[in-house]
Amino acid sequence: MRHRLVTVLVAVVFVLGSFGTLLAAQWANPQLLLSAEELKDKIGKPDWVVVDCRDLKKYLQGHIPGAISLGNRCKKVLRDPTSRVWRDVSKYEKLFSKVGISNDTHVVFYYGDLKDLPDATVGFWVMEYLGHDKVHVLNGGIEAWRKAGYRLTKEITKPKPATFKVKKIRNSIYAETSEILDIALGKKKGVQLIDSRTHKEFIGKDCRALRCGHVPNVTINVSHLDTLPKKKDPKTGKPKPIPVLDPDVVSKAFAKLDKNKRTIAYCQTGTRSTLTYFQLRLLGFKDPANWDESWRVWGSALENFPIEAPNGPQYYNFAKVNKTLKKLKKKVEKLEKQLKGKKK
Repeated sequence: MRHRLVTVLVAVVFVLGSFGTLLAAQWANPQLLLSAEELKDKIGKPDWVVVDCRDLKKYLQGHIPGAISLGNRCKKVLRDPTSRVWRDVSKYEKLFSKVGISNDTHVVFYYGDLKDLPDATVGFWVMEYLGHDKVHVLNGGIEAWRKAGYRLTKEITKPKPATFKVKKIRNSIYAETSEILDIALGKKKGVQLIDSRTHKEFIGKDCRALRCGHVPNVTINVSHLDTLPKKKDPKTGKPKPIPVLDPDVVSKAFAKLDKNKRTIAYCQTGTRSTLTYFQLRLLGFKDPANWDESWRVWGSALENFPIEAPNGPQYYNFAKVNKTLKKLKKKVEKLEKQLKGKKK
């Protein structure tokens, strides 16, 4: 009897364990996210190009063998001075052709740390916007590569020019400000709007435009930092996000959303929200989009664009900023005098 009971208990534990494994979240589109081991297998193949999304200085200090640099951070090179995509797609055709990317090339973007993680997803989103369907991101970035035991190099990669032509723009993944206005005014329903900024930005406490708060009818506010795993910071003892994408964490962050509905993400400049867009693609959302203009445009418009905040729209405190700048100017002038004195 005891033997049978033990057997049954073992069977139950085994089934529950297997069931728990089955319940673990998985990516719907895992091919978009490569591991260091998977990337290692692709290095050197003629139809694969690896792009280092960090600035040129970091690239020169050490990068993944065979990786190219675009000359600056991806979020700067791949967008205009206002942090928006180039509407003149010929600029992309010239750039990608120059660095050896063709329409048949698999492109892998990678980042260095938490700060430039969204640089890689800017690259991903821009290429999908241009209709390129062979684009990936290295999960964990350059640190994942090093942890896997692979070396870095300082040898600069000189790619052979190729031919890249934009065949069809994917307008559906580019959310226009006019669409956001319809959502804010209640004219367009059934669309899920994600605010990817921090909670302080969302409520208007952290003010980064002329007016601060959030777009009316936002579905959820999920900071991009809250979609990443966390580990204890040895210095502060507090949990801090690490730049790795985990299906369990991401699935939990967006669990309230319907994957079959159109879902738009936004942030301050449409940068962090490209990470949200990428995560939605990984999860298998049917109609995800990024609002490229985001809060920088919405919050700086004094008319027509409604804003919500706990205590009404907040306004940028120019007087406080000017006061701070004056103090900094005096400090700089004092330091300059001290340096001149030492030289004498």
